[in-house]
This record gives sequence, structure tokens and C-alpha cells, in this order.
Amino acid sequence: MLSVAVVGSGPSGVYTAQALLQQSLVPDVRVHVLDRLPTPYGLVRYGVAPDHEKIKSLQNSLRAVLEDDRVTFVGNVGVGGAEGVAPARLAELYHAVVYCVGASADRALAVPGESLPGSYSATRFVSWYSAHPDVGADPFVLDARSAVVIGVGNVAVDVARILARGADELRATDVPRAALSALEESRVRDVHIVGRRGPSQARFTTKELRELGALPGARVVVDPAELALDPAYAAPDGLPGALPLPAVVRRNLEVLRGWSAAGEPSAAGAGEPSAAGAGRRIRLRFFLRPVELLERDGRVAGVRFARTAPDSGGGVRDTGAYEDVEAQLVLRAVGYRGVELPGLPFDPVRGTVPHTAGRVLRDGAPAPGEYVAGWIKRGPTGVIGSNRSCAKETVASLLEDSAALRRRRAADDPLAVLREWGLRPVEWSGWLSIERAEAELGRSLGRGPVKIPDWPGLLAAARDRDR
Repeated sequence: MLSVAVVGSGPSGVYTAQALLQQSLVPDVRVHVLDRLPTPYGLVRYGVAPDHEKIKSLQNSLRAVLEDDRVTFVGNVGVGGAEGVAPARLAELYHAVVYCVGASADRALAVPGESLPGSYSATRFVSWYSAHPDVGADPFVLDARSAVVIGVGNVAVDVARILARGADELRATDVPRAALSALEESRVRDVHIVGRRGPSQARFTTKELRELGALPGARVVVDPAELALDPAYAAPDGLPGALPLPAVVRRNLEVLRGWSAAGEPSAAGAGEPSAAGAGRRIRLRFFLRPVELLERDGRVAGVRFARTAPDSGGGVRDTGAYEDVEAQLVLRAVGYRGVELPGLPFDPVRGTVPHTAGRVLRDGAPAPGEYVAGWIKRGPTGVIGSNRSCAKETVASLLEDSAALRRRRAADDPLAVLREWGLRPVEWSGWLSIERAEAELGRSLGRGPVKIPDWPGLLAAARDRDR
């Protein structure tokens, strides 16, 4: 039997397990899917917005893989770091280990004032309203009047939408209690989504963009002068002598054109609302590069932007003009990068593990039994589905090596060894107990399942298998 550990139970990890199950070259394969958290699904559970039920339903297909008899979910087992299992020790337990640990660090703005209270990564905000146990229940008090989201990708659109959406609309989701209460009491009325380049270079999808215009009680505002700066905006069919614009860019520009034509909200719509969530404005801004976060009374009070304009090489240049935007909350959504896993080689420039077709490289040569898939392999690119082909490539490499891998020593019962090492794995039955506890919590609140947002609560629920 070929024994394989997959480190990470998000889409890339589960797709790797699935690819191992579906291949026919090595029918007798056993897969342990390890995760530092006691819960499976990774970014699908803790990164997809709670009001995106269709995407969150991907958990059902991931679940089918994890429930296969040849797969064992092993939660609450970290790898690397002071409290985790070192990769060298993990390699003693399995014929092969595939690392699917993602890209968990946010890119910084690297501007003065970025560390001021009130300035956060968008990922931290997402983790808060998604009940990630590393964040805890109460880090955000939404007493800001104006919020600036720096970045023009889907993550930026997600956090802006949650800030502008009424709490009543989120009550039917699994948003944790503390986050729902904070959103219900939120004073945020203006949400600015700001990019340093033009609308044709924004990374959001049209579906995400249109959702902003469908929020009850919120109004999207776009400055036609900023749109007009983008050469592609004036030539939606493409610039003369250039390739046609991608379809998603054309659709995005059409949506923005419609909002631009609508103009500013009326004075009545801009005032304090009489109902929660009403009267909020989402301002899409372009050609503004953040250069400093401004301070007042020890907290962030605004963002100073340099006005940019298109250059001749497809990028932007500073114009020498500046604009200050008031904000008591700043969320940066400017990308991710991989984090070094102690014991594995790491390329600090790319933020990935060096590899060839998924085979980990140590000193330029493939390391027997070590593989990577997902963002730690290729960088933070693509959508969830991109992980399928990435996982298949890695599994193909592993299968090519299978004859040599089988000659490696592997533990008969890796879980027993992990317990001997002092770890307390949460298996699938423990995850099912967490699901039941979250369903019971939701019923007690008159809602559907509500996520447990803290480590003690999750681990207590996992151990309570008699509920």
C-alpha cells in the first residue's frame, strides 16, 4: 500500500487526495489529509464570503472526497514551526508527503502609518467574519464612518460588500454572533474601493462587481473623470493596433459606465439612514496610489493618495497631485504571498517552495517523497478550480516515482505515532461533532448553523462526540 500525507485540507489538498484516488496505476493508496485546524475545507470555510452560498456549497464535493474510506481527515495537527511536526519527522511516517499549505501572508503597502490602529489586512477582516479561530470573536468594532479598501480584486469587493450589506441580510448565514452584532451596530456609511491603476486593469470578476449594485439600501458611485483616464474605457472594443479587450474587462467597463451615468446619490440618500444599512455608499476609485496613512489621536484618520495616470508602457506614473480620503478603517487587499514552512526549502522572492512539476527541490535536486501543490507551489494565482490541474500535475509526478517511494519506510499507524508524540488529532468524527455543535448553536439563536469562532470552543465540540 502507498501511504501519502497531504498537508492542508483546502481545495488544493482535497483535489490532490481526489487525484490520488482516481488514478489507476496505484490502486492500493491510503491518504491522510492533515490540517492545523480541527476543521476541514480551508479557504472555502474561512475565506469565501458568507453570502456566497453557491461557492460555499463546494464543501459538499470536498466532503465526498474526505468521506472516502481510503481517506482519513487528521485535524489539529500542525506541520513545521515550534509546535508542529517537523517535515523530516513527518517523512518518517509516510511514503510521500504533499504540502498544500497555501499562501497565508498578506502583502504590505509599505507606507508610513500602515501599522496604526484601524489599519488591517483584508484577510484579517475576512477571517473575523468567517470565524477563523486564530482571529477570535471581537477584534473589530465598526465605529468608523468611512472605510477605505485598498485593492481592486474580488477580496476587496467582498469586504466592501460585507461592510455595506445590512446585518439582517447576513442573519441567515453562518456569520458568528460577535461579527453579526458588530455589523448590526456598524456606523460605516462610506466605503471606498481604491486602485492605483485603471478600471480595465482591475482584477474583480463581473459577477462580484454587479453584486455591489444589488445591495439593498446602498448606492455605487463612480467618478466619470477617473474612468475617462483609462484609454480602454473610451475604446471598449480595444485600442487600435492592440489585441481586443478580454470579455471580462468589457463587461466590467459596461457595468462601471452604467454606474457612472447614474451620478451621485441625492442629498437625502447621503444622510444618516433611518434603517440599519440604508444610505450607504460604495465609491469605486481609480488611479490613486496610497503613499501614507494619516493619523489623528493615535488612530488612522485617512489615506493620502498620489494621483496616477496611464503611462506609455501599460502601467501608471505619478502626476504630482495628491488627494486625502477620510477613513477611520483601512483594509488592504493587495495580494498574498507564501510563508516559509520551517524544514522545507523556500524561495523568498517568489514566496513558493522550489519544485519541478510538484517535486520539491533541495539544493536543486528532487527530494524523495516531498511534493507541493496549490499556491505554495505556483504562487497566489487562479481561482479555486485552478487547483485541480495543479494537483493532477503533482500527483502525476508522485505516481511516476511510486516504485521508488514504496521502498521507503512508512509507519503502519501514523496516527498512533502522532499521539505518541503528544498530538491530539481531530478525526472526521470530531469534525462531525463540531458540525452538530454549530447547528445547535444556530438553533438556540433562531438561525441556521452558526460557526464557533475560537479554539477552545472548536476543540471542546470535537471531543464531545455523544451530543
